[in-house]
Amino acid sequence: MSGVEHVKVLDCTIRDGGYLNDWRFDPQVVREVYRAASKGGVDVVEIGFRGTEEDFDPADHGLWRFSPEEDIRSATANIAGAKIALMGDHGKIAAQDFPHASESVVDMVRVAVHKTALADSIRLLQDIQKKGYEVSLNAMGIETYTESELRNLVSLVKDSGLDYIYPADSYGALFPDRVEALISPLLEIPDIQVGFHPHNNLQMAFANTLEAIRCGVHIVDSTMFGMGRGAGNLPTEVLLSYLARFRPDKYNAIPVLNCIDLFFVEYERDHPWGYQLPYMISGILGCHPNYAHNLIERRRYTMEEIWKVLEVIQRRDPVGFDVSLVEEAVENGLVGGAQGGPKDSDSGTEKSAVLNSRSTGTVTYKDRHAGRPFLVLGNGPSLSTHQEKIRTFIERYDPVVLGANFLGDLFTPDYHAFSSFKRFVKYAGNVDSTSQLLIGENIETERIREYTALPYETIFFKDVLNAPFGIDDHGVIQTNCRTVSVLLLGVAIVMGAESVFAAGLDGYVDTNDSGEFFFYKEEDEQQERDLIISTHRWCEHHITGVDHYLKERNQDGIHILTPTSYKAFYTGIENYLGAETDRIHTGEGRITARQE
Repeated sequence: MSGVEHVKVLDCTIRDGGYLNDWRFDPQVVREVYRAASKGGVDVVEIGFRGTEEDFDPADHGLWRFSPEEDIRSATANIAGAKIALMGDHGKIAAQDFPHASESVVDMVRVAVHKTALADSIRLLQDIQKKGYEVSLNAMGIETYTESELRNLVSLVKDSGLDYIYPADSYGALFPDRVEALISPLLEIPDIQVGFHPHNNLQMAFANTLEAIRCGVHIVDSTMFGMGRGAGNLPTEVLLSYLARFRPDKYNAIPVLNCIDLFFVEYERDHPWGYQLPYMISGILGCHPNYAHNLIERRRYTMEEIWKVLEVIQRRDPVGFDVSLVEEAVENGLVGGAQGGPKDSDSGTEKSAVLNSRSTGTVTYKDRHAGRPFLVLGNGPSLSTHQEKIRTFIERYDPVVLGANFLGDLFTPDYHAFSSFKRFVKYAGNVDSTSQLLIGENIETERIREYTALPYETIFFKDVLNAPFGIDDHGVIQTNCRTVSVLLLGVAIVMGAESVFAAGLDGYVDTNDSGEFFFYKEEDEQQERDLIISTHRWCEHHITGVDHYLKERNQDGIHILTPTSYKAFYTGIENYLGAETDRIHTGEGRITARQE
């Protein structure tokens, strides 16, 4: 096959794989990766990033985000092996971050850059090259380049003196039939070697690499076990196994396979990567995979919704990842509700923005249970650990019980509610036939009957940013949050609640503020810390609004009966389960905690 005889391999396991564990690799693992790659015939090992504490907080990033010279020396000492490379991000690296090459064990420096900053990065690489290093311009998002932008890249690189130009399929969007058109113009530049960095969103990393090799690229990237954020990368062991068919005297996959067995099978369990549908969608639509990742971490969107958002983002043609575009899509109702989290300045007095204005139907349950106490059941683990006490509470006070999402076999609520289509699809079949089904109006009517034959009523609400919680004369809720257990607090008021209690509303962060999370850690859904905390803040913001709404009308506020991180609303269930003479009832149906 054309190109196989001369192509080189760069393994970037530690650098690219570090996105999954914040570059917190044990130095011994780095040493064994370098040893295995070298024994396997890999030509270059990219051992990490070079960065400074000015741009990256050491508390948030491991050793190999900085890759100090002494640690690289220690990890590679006494191993006769591959050249060593480091990567830097444009704008977060400078020539002075590198000593002269004669004082370093590093051979190559690569700089990753978006198409908007090519000229600056070339000048930086030229300065680093003067220190004796081989240098490479890694052009991210090559699949997004137009013909004119590709010509501009060629023009800038021509006569630059750089050693390598590296087109990177950053979004994993390429198919083999596009590879030649993007790479051939670069191969025509004299006196520069061309690399190729694939991603595996569409399971095309290997196929695209074979096509790039056929076209004549000089070096290709891979990682052991395909380790890398999102869908991952081209597996080094696959590439070496293929190349060994043509060059058995050079390449050998066995040392790499042994290294994977020792370290990366376990790494994959702890920090999973690989093929996932949202990353496939981001590849198809040519969007940065972080857009898909961000939407996954919000836990509530279907593949159809994610596709819809990424289509909108694609039309904006962004450079790199911009989280504000996701927030804009969410806040404009493209998916199920604003989740960004209230800012400290959100006072409720700013101009409101209606996000969901479809609330034109009739609220059928308005004032249906006027004067009754209500109990909202969330999905926190306290629902299980306190189930017997909750049952006693229900038996003693006979509240109207509203259940959210999945309750398992713990309780059969009077009403069972969903506001996320993803949750509805997953759990609708578990709703007891004796429970009345409530479904948020954001779930399309025509889709409901695909998953349940039970009768249902619609929860009507409007998402309004920067506005206080409210209920209009027709029973339509104005809210900042669609987390269904929290939304049900408002539904209880519409139904006529005199008192509103909740259980299993544990919150998303633990009570000692350590950053650990109470729940929503399903095997197929892992949220990032910032998104979970943001969702927690929205919920707390909404609960506070409901609480104020009740108190302004001379009613009791919200009481959460089981342990919760919404501490301002916690009243332990034991306060309601004392002897009959210790309980105090005031008003019709109102329940007050016993007082010593």
